[in-house]
Amino acid sequence: MCTGTCSRVVGAALWPFALLAIVANVLLAFPDWKTEYVHNFGQRLTPEVLYLGGLVGGGVMVLIPAIHIQATGSHGCCGNRCGMFLSVLLAAVGALGAAYAIVVSMLGLAHGPYCRYQQNETHLDWGRPFEHSEEPLSTDSYLFNTALWDICLDPPRVVRFNVILFSLILGAGLAELGLCLVQIFNGLFGCVCGTCREEKTLETYN
Repeated sequence: MCTGTCSRVVGAALWPFALLAIVANVLLAFPDWKTEYVHNFGQRLTPEVLYLGGLVGGGVMVLIPAIHIQATGSHGCCGNRCGMFLSVLLAAVGALGAAYAIVVSMLGLAHGPYCRYQQNETHLDWGRPFEHSEEPLSTDSYLFNTALWDICLDPPRVVRFNVILFSLILGAGLAELGLCLVQIFNGLFGCVCGTCREEKTLETYN
């Protein structure tokens, strides 16, 4: 596969992952599919939702490079060595965005959702019941013990909601990071050797 074709494939592959990260991050703001939690986002949504790891990191910071990366595999001003060099820089930006999405989603999974739970027999309060776990990502954590998920009473099923959506952002971020790293190496190779499409254009003029 030539460098131009590889860029086109990488750019096209980044789109669905970026859109998935954006949608998952937006949905995280609406637990139980209600808007009331957004109105009190400082006290009802976790900081990791407000960090916008999926919307900004895995979304916008990946979508913009994806447009150019895909363009380097097509005929036009981007399908040359200069376009390849620029794709390396943009792929690095995309990799940073993906890494940000990964870190934020891991923190969201580790600390758990913000919910109303029963602290003792008589008192209900809002907080993060899983935040102070000594080993949040160990096999003993709430992530692997679904029996603990019922501790959150409001919003209903918020733990499952939180785990699924942050896991989607994490998976999308890992895929984006891998694709951006592939494009960095592909773009560097394209800077040195050129693109197949660039070579075909020269042959046409000759």
